[in-house]
Amino acid sequence: MRRIDYYRVLGVSRDISDDDLKKAYRKLVFEHHPDRNPHNSKADEKIREINSAYEVLGDPERRRTYDRLHWGEEPRAETADPSQILEEMEKKLFDEGRKEVFAVLMKMVPRIKSELAVIRERTVAHQGYDTFKEPIVAARGAEVIEEFVTPDMDERKQRLLEVAVQMMVSQSVVARGDEGGIRALRSRLDDAFRKGRINGFAAALELLYERR
Repeated sequence: MRRIDYYRVLGVSRDISDDDLKKAYRKLVFEHHPDRNPHNSKADEKIREINSAYEVLGDPERRRTYDRLHWGEEPRAETADPSQILEEMEKKLFDEGRKEVFAVLMKMVPRIKSELAVIRERTVAHQGYDTFKEPIVAARGAEVIEEFVTPDMDERKQRLLEVAVQMMVSQSVVARGDEGGIRALRSRLDDAFRKGRINGFAAALELLYERR
């Protein structure tokens, strides 16, 4: 499976202006529309690919989100297994969630210290002495993570998931129109983001942890 880059689909550079992007899109639609290519069996597929790319890049907010999730500029194989593509997206979303919560908690030092006190108490009760025991930290993170999530953060997560799902559909990780498959995919990506948030919680606490 070849990797699909929406900028390549539209034949434009990543720094193109919104107006020039729109012009490039209209030109491609004019050139590749099935009505103008009645004898080209791949015209329908091509126009769907063009429309999918512009649906994301043509919206400034979605475009910024896509730029956070794109495959990067480093050399990569032109082909990849769908499971590998999905795994890469899960890692990107995990990292987005981790960085987001870590940044929030770094501004809440008193709350970090109170969470460390809770975790220390549980750890000592569990094993008799204090250490930074990751399973206990993660369990506490799962309990309280939503307390750190603002409406703006949740809205941003929804945008990330929406674009990520569309990218996975474009990559044929799940079939377009497979509603059950798309729901399962979104749930899996949502779970990766949530795990990233919990990891960000743990990373912030570990930074200030002192064994007693």
